[in-house]
Amino acid sequence: MERSLRGARVATYVYFVLCGTLMGAWVVHIPAAEERVGISHATLGGLLVLLGLGAFVGMQVAGPLTDRLGARVVVPTTAVLCGASLVLPGLAPDPWTLAGALLVFGACNGGLDVSMNAHAVHVEKAYGRPVMSGFHATFSVGGVLAALVAAGATSAGVSPVATMAAIGGGSIVIALASVRALMPAAPVAEETDATRTAGDVKHASPAVARPGMAGRVWLLAVLALMVMLCEGAANDWSALHLRDVLGASTSTAAFAYGTFAAAMTAGRLLADRLVARFGSMAVLRHGATTAAVGITLVALGPWMWTAFTGWALFGLGLAGGVPQLLSAAGHADPAAAGANVSRVAGLGYVGMLAGPAVIGWLTHLVDLNHTFILLTLLCLTTAVGARVLRTEPDRTPHGETAGVGH
Repeated sequence: MERSLRGARVATYVYFVLCGTLMGAWVVHIPAAEERVGISHATLGGLLVLLGLGAFVGMQVAGPLTDRLGARVVVPTTAVLCGASLVLPGLAPDPWTLAGALLVFGACNGGLDVSMNAHAVHVEKAYGRPVMSGFHATFSVGGVLAALVAAGATSAGVSPVATMAAIGGGSIVIALASVRALMPAAPVAEETDATRTAGDVKHASPAVARPGMAGRVWLLAVLALMVMLCEGAANDWSALHLRDVLGASTSTAAFAYGTFAAAMTAGRLLADRLVARFGSMAVLRHGATTAAVGITLVALGPWMWTAFTGWALFGLGLAGGVPQLLSAAGHADPAAAGANVSRVAGLGYVGMLAGPAVIGWLTHLVDLNHTFILLTLLCLTTAVGARVLRTEPDRTPHGETAGVGH
């Protein structure tokens, strides 16, 4: 059992890397697709909304299917579909076909995202200790791999379509090879006393849904929306902040997002140990507070070093947020882990898409750096709302008694 559980954990890492790689392979080829189809930045922005819409729909479909059919069926199926659909945006000859391609690819990627997170919840429950943040860190690793492969292929003169087809085909092979290691079903009934103690204490994750659980899941979803809105804003506006507000060169400004992303990845690699020691409520609360301090430095600091420090703190503080919220949603009712994860991930994805747009709209009213005060307020609200991760009976971590989630 221990060997099969380790295999399931490794397979989960593999699917998270695949999901990050497939999405990254599209992201790094966006400029090529824009040039080939001959569209403006504004039109591209509208088409990218369809990618998000497809992902949202895919999440809502894949979540309940994962509960019904099991992760061993849904995870590899969505991974294969995602790998196969990656090449579609690369083949699209005009804006209309590109729109359809992005809708399909987004749906497949969203389905993979939710189903692998639902499986990760069951792996974490079986382990009886936090492991979710580590999975999310490997998603970022997949993005880095995609960038490296794309850069190497471009320098070798390989076309974007060929590169995307190769990455998609390779992902399909790896996805199919990893199927047998996945858990066949949610390990709810087989829960041991040791697992129950560790899982309930560290994750505040009851084996049976309690009255009011649906409301709690939607509260988790609202917190995910706020956290991912902050992430989306950082993704699209961090480099522009350094360039337009602080006068940095384009090359220097690019390091703003790099600093944010690197800090977030490092934070996710550390988050599981922190959750095991202090509980997920503490990790979310103190992380959100740290992020609030960081983005306030960005908003008000007049120097380059304050900006880099602020973006680093922002990424570090946000790192554990989404994994803990998804974990808490999945553990709330193991029999409906997929559906609950899809709700939280879906609303969070809405926040990710809305973040850049909200900041852009606010720039019509105030300077770009001052729009980030909104992110400060969202982080502080998240810190207050972290209490939703506490369950009864009230517990504290590390031998005292405490409650927390993913």
